Amino acid sequence: MRSFITLACALLLVPLFQPTEGLGEQPQTPADPPVDFARDVRPILSSQCFACHGPDEKVRKAKLRLDVREDAIKSGALVPGKPDASEVFTRICTTDPEQRMPPAKSKKPPLTEAQIKTLRKWIADGAKYSEHWSFVLVNRPDVPKIKAQSANPIDAFIRTRLEKEGVAPAKEADRVTLIRRLSFDLTGLPPKPEDVRAFVNDKDPKAYENLVEKLFASPHYGERMAVWWLDLVRFADSAGYHSDNPINVSPYRDYVIRSFNTNKRFDQFTIEQLAGDLLPNATMEQKVASAYNRLLQTTEEGGAQAKEYEAKYAADRVRNFGQVWLGGTLMCAECHNHKFDPYTQADFYAMAAFFADIQEPAIGNRGPGVPVPSSPEQEAELKRLTSAVPAVQAKLDAAAKKFAGGAKAFEDVEKWSSPKPDKKGATVTVPNDVKAILTKAADKRTAAENGRLVTFARDNAPDLKSERDAFAAATKARADFENALPHVLISISGSPRTVRVLPRGNWLDETGPVVKPSTPGFLPPLPPLAGGTGRYTRLDLAKWTVSAENPLVARATVNRLWRLFFGYGIARSLEETGIQGEQPTHPELLDWLASEFSNPSPTPPPGGEGLKSIEGSAPPSFLGKGAGGIGSSPWDVKHLVRLMVTSATYRQSSVETPAVRERDPVNKLFARQTRQRLDAEFIRDTALSVSGLLNSQIGGPSVKPYQPAGYWAALNFPVREWQKDAGDKVYRRGMYTHWQRTFPHPAMVAFDAPSREECTCDRAKSNIPQQALVLLNDPEFVEAAKAFAAKTLKDGGATDDAKIAWAFERATGRAAKPEETQVLLSVLNKHRKQFADKPDDAKKLLAIGDMPAPKDTKPEELSAWVSVCRVILNLHETITRQ
Repeated sequence: MRSFITLACALLLVPLFQPTEGLGEQPQTPADPPVDFARDVRPILSSQCFACHGPDEKVRKAKLRLDVREDAIKSGALVPGKPDASEVFTRICTTDPEQRMPPAKSKKPPLTEAQIKTLRKWIADGAKYSEHWSFVLVNRPDVPKIKAQSANPIDAFIRTRLEKEGVAPAKEADRVTLIRRLSFDLTGLPPKPEDVRAFVNDKDPKAYENLVEKLFASPHYGERMAVWWLDLVRFADSAGYHSDNPINVSPYRDYVIRSFNTNKRFDQFTIEQLAGDLLPNATMEQKVASAYNRLLQTTEEGGAQAKEYEAKYAADRVRNFGQVWLGGTLMCAECHNHKFDPYTQADFYAMAAFFADIQEPAIGNRGPGVPVPSSPEQEAELKRLTSAVPAVQAKLDAAAKKFAGGAKAFEDVEKWSSPKPDKKGATVTVPNDVKAILTKAADKRTAAENGRLVTFARDNAPDLKSERDAFAAATKARADFENALPHVLISISGSPRTVRVLPRGNWLDETGPVVKPSTPGFLPPLPPLAGGTGRYTRLDLAKWTVSAENPLVARATVNRLWRLFFGYGIARSLEETGIQGEQPTHPELLDWLASEFSNPSPTPPPGGEGLKSIEGSAPPSFLGKGAGGIGSSPWDVKHLVRLMVTSATYRQSSVETPAVRERDPVNKLFARQTRQRLDAEFIRDTALSVSGLLNSQIGGPSVKPYQPAGYWAALNFPVREWQKDAGDKVYRRGMYTHWQRTFPHPAMVAFDAPSREECTCDRAKSNIPQQALVLLNDPEFVEAAKAFAAKTLKDGGATDDAKIAWAFERATGRAAKPEETQVLLSVLNKHRKQFADKPDDAKKLLAIGDMPAPKDTKPEELSAWVSVCRVILNLHETITRQ
């Protein structure tokens, strides 16, 4: 059989290896590039072989493991240097359906000729394996030398690849595009027309760098970055399961915004969220950060099984931690060992054990949480009120002790009345235990009995009424103030629950071994516990997560930040840096950025003349704070973002040439910028900003703008109706909209906002008719068009042409072309006639939204301009980041 299979394999590959003698002069072709295991071979084995011959021993067939070289060689599946003697190779080539791999019942397609050729060459070259790219320690690559002048290492890596591929980079985008792109990317808001004109006309050689710093200084920078983070940690205002009742977590959102605005180090940002409550002398901010651990979905269903939901909560936390910080699919090991990556089921539950100390009910209401002052003034007042309570209590206690020590203190005790009536309404007088004590002589009473008399006197003696009233007033003042403050669920640590490995994830099966907190075995271990005994905590996990030995966090975070500013990750699968994920298109760049993020260079990187700035030999100051301008403190998010957005690669035009589109249709080479629609929140923000309605308040509780009546009809236990807010609250940024997991705001859903039931690493970007309908008809967009029209009539100029030019520039940042002006004029004239003929229609249109129409404008004229402004707000260019 072996010879037959070998012959069949040879016949299959004849077209690839036949000799060329007698065919005349053959053109010279470059030698095939060497086969790279990680790039070329592992993806084939992973997709075709590892499900049955990979890490999971429970489903492993024929006791054959192909993900470990030693095992594959020992079994004879691989014979390095001899493809035709390797069982792996002969099995994939054979035409015998009983012998061919992968088998037909696996439903996997046979390998292509190109894949077979790759495997043959790999085995012939020695069948060498290499570690998966994301699992190896981050090493800082040298920055390549390039001919073009650039002060930015990013460009050196990108241009080197482009030169190798023979692809020219796109030219720099025009200044209008640059400021709009940068403003959307760093604040989520469009630039004001005056800012666009100022930047276009700025002759300062550092005009662009100055613009970057101006946007970094905007408090809206933290809001923009927070939207990205809130998707990852599945932030929402409701519990998710069953009745999906509201939870108090909005101060956590404020913490995230503040952290990005103050450029909190990412390692500290991580530690505070995972274990802020465990830090020594934890501040209120650090406790609020620990609300991250309470953002999971929970239930209040009375018939739910406590153990089932304890298992669900544990799994939820492991899933989210694994995706947010490790960038991988650790969740795939909940029921069995991971089939592709080296995560084991024991790893999954050992990670869950880190979070077993969090005190929470498995079923039921989570409570209001702790009060959180939102300003220094509130913090000072809460401190004052809190300290006042024990002070007046001490006075009351002292007065009660002095009173009870008097010889005649209890002579009239029968006349005292408790402030609390009994069930029948009568006042309760002296309790029996107090009566019994009073029958004893004073010198015969025990200390406990004397203490009981002091307590009774404190609570009931008429002579102490003023002290009691003062204590009650102080207590009420503190409670009233606390109740008026925002509240947040925080992590509270206690005795950890027992965590077992659940066979097949079955929470009813308690036969699995008990596990203690531990990190995945293939990653660098935690440092030894002090004294060699005890139990690791969430704080240990947090510190390990951002340690220099962990290869995953910096790569995953850098890759996702790159996606924000370039449209795609360097490794496209943002949620999966494991074996099933895509390889980085520029692995050296990814590692350089990861190294620069977690362990920045204190001096300018090597690279020679190609890395000098245009002004001279020193890199420009905007690149960072360290020596030479490149270095920065570790885990500096703004430094990393600055590097990205100041690069020539970022500043490229997104306009495609036919040649580049054909050569690189999905822009894997980053030879151009990426044109992409704005996220749902920023589309709303853009309409509000352009119209002048935007309430730019930073932080605070979630709000409820317009929403269709009856949208919550299916919400029960209890039945609820959406209670729209009034006033400026309805004009707050989209990120502050109340996030109901089972029923996210419909305008957000139309533009692909996630439900936040799970971690979202990369939002979808669809293009569907409903989106145009939202922009044209949703009350918030109609009202925005109404406000926009009113401003256009007031500030746009004397003529229709001038008004259209003013409105178009305000929305898009550029001047309208003549043909665009003519289209909008035709819309204006059409609707002028329509509303003149049907003035009641104009009144109905202007009645939409809370903002009243200006009284000094004819309704028919304003309504016609509303129609024009609705068109402008619906433009692809208005809602697209170029």
